[in-house]
Amino acid sequence: MPAPAVPVKPVPGESVPEKPDSSVIRDALGVGVAVGLSGFAFGVTSAGAGLSVLQTCALSLLVFTGASQFALVGAVAAGGNPLTAVAGAFFLGVRNAFYGLRLSQVLALPRFVRPFAAHWVIDETTAVALAQPTRCSARLGFTVTGLTLYVLWNLTTLGGALGAEAIGDTDAWGLDAAGPAVFLALLAPMLRTPAERMVAGLAVVIGLGLLPLLPAGVPVLLAALAAPAVLWLKGRRAGDGKRRAGDGERRAGDGGHHGQPDGRGEPEPGGHGEPVAPGGPQGHGESGERLKGENR
Repeated sequence: MPAPAVPVKPVPGESVPEKPDSSVIRDALGVGVAVGLSGFAFGVTSAGAGLSVLQTCALSLLVFTGASQFALVGAVAAGGNPLTAVAGAFFLGVRNAFYGLRLSQVLALPRFVRPFAAHWVIDETTAVALAQPTRCSARLGFTVTGLTLYVLWNLTTLGGALGAEAIGDTDAWGLDAAGPAVFLALLAPMLRTPAERMVAGLAVVIGLGLLPLLPAGVPVLLAALAAPAVLWLKGRRAGDGKRRAGDGERRAGDGGHHGQPDGRGEPEPGGHGEPVAPGGPQGHGESGERLKGENR
């Protein structure tokens, strides 16, 4: 899912053009249906990991954040510690709290509605809401996207969990790769800057490198260290660049003083770089003239 857009800010004295409700609903339904169908992949993956139909459906009903759900069942399927799996899912879901801080200002919902709306604060609803030009259209986009995605996600989760029993061994069909594939499809468009791509690449290297050495789920947690590592490296490069620029300015300043007296050593003839008059210094010239007159 692309990174959430920033709502259009009105220019003082001008009105913001309103977006037709039909257009908002169309966009919201498109996002809700497209992403909601991936709940089938989660249902199949969860059932293949050993979770029951009831447990699988409870995750979609109560958690309702695809990346965290896929991370949880993936760690369980790999034989990881349940606590480690829950921790990994929790850290992935923390981003929704930051979405909520922004949406609370954009939507400005009544207080009694906010606890219920918070359950729908995910990548897709945030992207649709923040892409709208007005508060009214943002509320409409958030509601339609959240409702469509929540209903369809849970229905397809149930269908996937029930279908997994009919399919049999999900590993034979390669359906265990459906979860990571969906997650990468949502993540890839968000990697727009070199720093973001560097974080993703380093996280992959850390996760794959530690996978055969540590229990399942732990490499995913340690892969999160890629973000602070890249930020530290970026800050260090910026600091080195500033120091090099400062050194260059100092060298340029020192170069402008070359050839000027610094007050040390013997003074130059003539003083301050002035040329010496023919015949030597002025005092010596006058003494020479007096000696010549006396000799005459």
